[in-house]
Amino acid sequence: MAAEARAQEARAAPEAYLGADELLAGSAATYDIEVPAALIEPARSGFAGRVQIRPLTVRDLQLISRAARDSDSLAGALMVHAALQVPELSLPQVSALPIGLMEFLLAEVNRVSGLAVAPAALEEAAEQPIARAAHVLAREFGWTPQQIGELTLGQILLHLQMLREEGGRHG
Repeated sequence: MAAEARAQEARAAPEAYLGADELLAGSAATYDIEVPAALIEPARSGFAGRVQIRPLTVRDLQLISRAARDSDSLAGALMVHAALQVPELSLPQVSALPIGLMEFLLAEVNRVSGLAVAPAALEEAAEQPIARAAHVLAREFGWTPQQIGELTLGQILLHLQMLREEGGRHG
């Protein structure tokens, strides 16, 4: 009986898997995004109109990361430039957008590309012991996220233990 069930699963399995065409179809999708009027003209309300964006591909992100290297603002502009379909803007035009509009478009590009982090995921990540430890070290020593990221787990634990001992002597 078990062999028969496995045979049925094996016959059904190919239908359950996505094909290459199905996986790649998402990269051709486009999304119409309503732009809040206040981002175009501060006194206006409602929507100013639409733009059309597409999700970024792995190739897009590889090119953007190479081109932008250490510049987050350039990376954001390149991401919006690559994703924006209608209207088509040059990179200098994208770079000249008001910062509020740029941030809105970048958030939408991240969302449709699957790069946005859900608030629940952020809350869960903040509860992780390593995240809490990084927060304590940043607060106590004034370290940047990059400096904390360069520490080994052993170094993090050592610094936390020293803070605990120091707190016990002073408290």
